[in-house]
Amino acid sequence: MGKWSKCVERSVCSGLQAALIPLLLAAVGLYALYKRVDVFPVFLQGARKGLDTAVHILPTMVGMLTVVYMLRASGAIDWAAAILAPLLHVLGIPQDCVALALLKPISGGGGLALGGELIRRYGPDSYTGRVAAVMLGASETSLYTLSIYGGHLGLRRMRYALPAALCADLAAFAASAALVRCYFPDN
Repeated sequence: MGKWSKCVERSVCSGLQAALIPLLLAAVGLYALYKRVDVFPVFLQGARKGLDTAVHILPTMVGMLTVVYMLRASGAIDWAAAILAPLLHVLGIPQDCVALALLKPISGGGGLALGGELIRRYGPDSYTGRVAAVMLGASETSLYTLSIYGGHLGLRRMRYALPAALCADLAAFAASAALVRCYFPDN
């Protein structure tokens, strides 16, 4: 009986997952029909705004990617990680994850590559691998996001946004290490 209920549950879940997007699109279409909105011109207007946004943020993206590449190639990330490792060790962050903590707020792709490298080197079930995986999912590319939105919107004063974002990242990294220790005490 247990196997049968799990099989039914699995097939119901996969059926709901497959139908979710079409149902959502149908619901939006029906709502637009109810509100008497001509969907195609509104769609084109949104697509035009999205393309304008992409064109406007392109220089900022190129600049950020260049900075990330230069930081990784020069060894500045590794140098800063070596300096900050004792301080972050107090929070339970493994020394090998310090570079990830420095890179993730700047670049999601760079953080993902470094996290993948840590998981391959130490294994997915190691303390370092688990902390790296949780850090990747628990934090945001805050500096990248601030620069993209600030650059696109022409914001000049982000005095409080930057420290708040960096504090949130630090809290996410410390919580990642604490949660791994809590849920995997044998590491």
